Amino acid sequence: QVQLAESGGGLVQAGGSLRLSCAASGRTFSRYSMGWFRQAPGKEREFVAHINWLGGRTIYADSVKGRFTISRDNAKNTVYLQMNSLAPEDTAVYYCAAVQRLAVVTTPNEYDYWGQGTQVTVSS
Repeated sequence: QVQLAESGGGLVQAGGSLRLSCAASGRTFSRYSMGWFRQAPGKEREFVAHINWLGGRTIYADSVKGRFTISRDNAKNTVYLQMNSLAPEDTAVYYCAAVQRLAVVTTPNEYDYWGQGTQVTVSS
């Protein structure tokens, strides 16, 4: 069982940066690959970024590639999402999720555990 708690969201102007954190409970965090997703009002939850259990492989949605960076610190049971050059279209609730698989996973239904989400609002 893994419990996830996101933090770091807020209101930022376009072009600004935010760093989201996702703290995980449990002693087996290092066995889980982690993902970030987001959901804007009236839209489906969409994949943002994924990092495998050792942190050696990352993958990003095309819409955030070059602007967002996912990383993890297994000693701290935490995964991060550094978001730079934010734009109004990045406004959404951001969720972290965990999956106990080695393969890259980009579809929400395949993840086992979810956090409650943190709101990111980017003003123009």
